[in-house]
Amino acid sequence: MHEFDGKWVLITGANRGIGKGIAELFAREGANLITLCRSHSSETDSYLSSLEQRCGIQIKRYYADLSDHDVLNATLKSIVSENKVIDVLVNNAGIAFGASFLMTSVKKLKEVFEVNYFSQIMIMQMIVKSMLKNRSGVILNMASVGGIETNPGYLAYGSSKAALIYATKCLSKEVGIYGIRVNAIAPGLIETQMGNYKSEDEKDKVVQRTSLRRTGEVDDIAQMVLYLSSDKAKYITGQVIRVDGGR
Repeated sequence: MHEFDGKWVLITGANRGIGKGIAELFAREGANLITLCRSHSSETDSYLSSLEQRCGIQIKRYYADLSDHDVLNATLKSIVSENKVIDVLVNNAGIAFGASFLMTSVKKLKEVFEVNYFSQIMIMQMIVKSMLKNRSGVILNMASVGGIETNPGYLAYGSSKAALIYATKCLSKEVGIYGIRVNAIAPGLIETQMGNYKSEDEKDKVVQRTSLRRTGEVDDIAQMVLYLSSDKAKYITGQVIRVDGGR
């Protein structure tokens, strides 16, 4: 028996990178999955079907572009109506963008915030209502060290993640009395497709100021998500946990 046997875990952006690693780990631990991806693809569908068979779990699939709030809202309503219990929400999907302060237009700033902040708020507001009925639940937001550190060239991305960190702490104080825990994870440089927007020179500089002198792996983040979702972390809420190799 695993702690997550029969539990339902909603993961956004479960089709690649960190989200895919999180989905894989929860499935191996016996959790049923609700995946929310941007669009349908035969490759993702084939992978999720294989994961169901390998792990003996159920996976319910939903699709929505997080920048389209009308579609997202309708999809969230379907998720809540069709899944009476959601034990864990992993707000993982997001976009990266790098440009100097003077070259970041307000339009681009809004685009990044639509996905990395406003859509995350919409998802939390909808799912937490379901959790309130059951007086239990765990919400994990994928922040970033970019929302804690200040570095040139990351106005849009860093600001959106900093806002998400504040929202995490704010919500944790409002729903803790109902047995719902809310935390954020702040990854450092992780080997994913999303991390490829950095040049090799930028990556090398980050690695050189990282205590472990290496980039992180997807499983490093997935394991922290699993821990914070478990009863081992039942007294942890309102926190931002850095998983960054000692930056």
